[in-house]
Amino acid sequence: MRNLFIGSKRTVFCYLSAIISTNTLLLSNAEATETSSDYDPFQPVEFKPSQMNLGGVGLIQIPTGRMADEGAFSLSYAENDEYDFYTVSLQLMPWLETTFRYTQVNDLLYSSDESFSGSTRYTDKGIDVKARLWRESRYFPEVSIGLKDIGGTGLFDGEYLAGSKRFYTQDYGHFDVTFGIGWGYFGTRDNISNPFCSAADRFCDRLSSYSGNGGMVDYDRWFTGPASLFGGIEYQTPYQPLRLKLEYDGNNYSQDVPVTRGNVNMTPKTPWNIGAVYGLSDSFDLRLSYERGTTLTLGFSLNTNFDSIKTPWIDEPIPEPSDSRPTTLDGVDWQTLDQTLDKVAGYDTDQVYQDGDTLTLVARQHKYRDRDVALEKASAVLSNALPENIQHYQIQETEKNLALRNTEISASKYQDIANVTYLNPKISDATSNLTPQDLTSQSITSEPLYDDFEPLSYGFKPHLSQAFGGPESFYIYNLSVKGGAAYWLTDQVELSAGVSINLLNNYDKLRFNVLEDGTSNYRVRTLIRAYVLENDALLNNLQLTWYQKYGQNWYQQVYGGYLETMFAGVGSEVLYRKPNTNWAIGADVNLISQRDPNSVFGVFASDDAYSSTDKVLSRGSTGHLSVYYQPEWAFLQNTLFRVDMGKFLAGDVGARVDFSKQYKSGVIVGAYASKTDMSAEEFGEGSFTKGFYLSIPFDTLSFKPTTSRANFGWQPITRDGGQKLSKRSNLFNVTDMVSPWYQRPNQND
Repeated sequence: MRNLFIGSKRTVFCYLSAIISTNTLLLSNAEATETSSDYDPFQPVEFKPSQMNLGGVGLIQIPTGRMADEGAFSLSYAENDEYDFYTVSLQLMPWLETTFRYTQVNDLLYSSDESFSGSTRYTDKGIDVKARLWRESRYFPEVSIGLKDIGGTGLFDGEYLAGSKRFYTQDYGHFDVTFGIGWGYFGTRDNISNPFCSAADRFCDRLSSYSGNGGMVDYDRWFTGPASLFGGIEYQTPYQPLRLKLEYDGNNYSQDVPVTRGNVNMTPKTPWNIGAVYGLSDSFDLRLSYERGTTLTLGFSLNTNFDSIKTPWIDEPIPEPSDSRPTTLDGVDWQTLDQTLDKVAGYDTDQVYQDGDTLTLVARQHKYRDRDVALEKASAVLSNALPENIQHYQIQETEKNLALRNTEISASKYQDIANVTYLNPKISDATSNLTPQDLTSQSITSEPLYDDFEPLSYGFKPHLSQAFGGPESFYIYNLSVKGGAAYWLTDQVELSAGVSINLLNNYDKLRFNVLEDGTSNYRVRTLIRAYVLENDALLNNLQLTWYQKYGQNWYQQVYGGYLETMFAGVGSEVLYRKPNTNWAIGADVNLISQRDPNSVFGVFASDDAYSSTDKVLSRGSTGHLSVYYQPEWAFLQNTLFRVDMGKFLAGDVGARVDFSKQYKSGVIVGAYASKTDMSAEEFGEGSFTKGFYLSIPFDTLSFKPTTSRANFGWQPITRDGGQKLSKRSNLFNVTDMVSPWYQRPNQND
């Protein structure tokens, strides 16, 4: 089953097209040039790389040696008589470009079985990478090497080496000249001998088959078979919005799938393609090209940059110093102070304690990722509301009632900052981070001066689930409302629940609860259709969780109940994490039972309880040893590796590797892959589990600061191997403020 709902249901294509189209996101780049409508003819034109039809920086059909700025993100569409291309391209690193592509073939059906896929067109997925070998210099071009369609069935697979050199004239604008050599999709014109063929015979012929069940990286095909030279020119005219392109194509289109499977004639009348790009704004490009002397292609690109997103906030100012301070703590209006701290500084205060001249607030921060901003505003509020004999303010931040961070503010030093008694004052001059043992000081265990802890919390939010490329329809959606509630039975035990109510969907196009995939694995994920099709309302979660901290750096949670949509059970997770370190290690173990989709609270009594042909996991176990590491290497800055080693839901044993990159704005992009002892044949289509995700701080999209995030995940193909339990909470996320990853401040401030 392609593009199913665990992970893929939260795909980002449509959501991103919406947020990119807003002025908030599009024009947030402080270094962006004027929009086309504001074009100043007296300013020199700027050359910016643009997208090719298949996605990624290039001319029309051929790639160039160019790279976009780090964090550049493009959402593109192109169509012609043979193909519709939907592409997402991201400049992951300064030296690495990644592209994901869906291609619909206009002349082929998804399947010849009408009962299976009807009139749905054939859909292919592809992943491309391009790496820069060296930058452009005065005498040498910028050179990159690339791999097209590396993980799929090989419809567009090809390799290339391309160099680009820019020439600038005062009167006529920029000329960017590209020259390269390609193999596979870029080399079928065969106008040059493959240089690798003379080194080894295996490079002389190119395999047409693919390994496993698709989704594998076929190294054996790289740089093999016919080769071709290609090249072209991109001309940035003196009129900034208009760029012109001319290219010599290395592909003769004899091996394109409409030709080989659909008997379509794609023979070029000429190897030359011409095109134009018109920028309606810095964020929106229209593309038009005439290719092969026969074909017109129309497309567009929506562009932004994850590295430079910054939305101006409408926020509360830092309060001015006040002369009307109470003389004793008895004169403090604690409720008003609580409300002011929440509104101005983002601290939701649960308790307040006194120990001599020190006042400690136990609170949760919900507004600012940048804790210096929160602390400065909190200091201003506290200094106005507290008597002068309180000389130290301690703010102890918690999550899930776990004490994770404690900051002490010197009242006298803050007064110097507020009154600007010296040059360049900053809040860090008045603050200090307390050692972990200070979090369990006597002041915290005494009776509070003020207690406003609310044991009950709840909320609702809309949720759009999407899936692309399925057999019944290219696009499947579901608009629902998700509700959640939590109640603290004690300081450590939380009762939580989550429900999902469907509002609008096109699930009527789905024909099967389970798609036949030729495997005999436990249906631990491919049965998800049965849950969403047969229930307009789902109980996603109902569990008890006990949280505990041991000593300075050890954390644990123990949980039991209905842990997610498909599984109930009990389990525990432990984590070791030191403050301000770049690594952590943890482990979890779970005893689970698969839930019955026809019952709100029922679970399967036996493995064949669902059907005689589809095996379910009535009783089982899963668990992993997890290692988290943030490398400090220059070429992998602001990245996180996570490796989970252990037993997955279907009983397969192996490891999942997760890699994520965080940009200056706080946007996180990640990818993961699971490789287990389940063979490609046992796994089914896709050969192994792989997926992608995106985490966007809401404060980059809204005019109000917040620590909340929008998280989206997507699996191209959902199968049963390499699948993990979707726990309600993960201790690495819960303890984030110990060594911030998700709570890192926007570096564009």
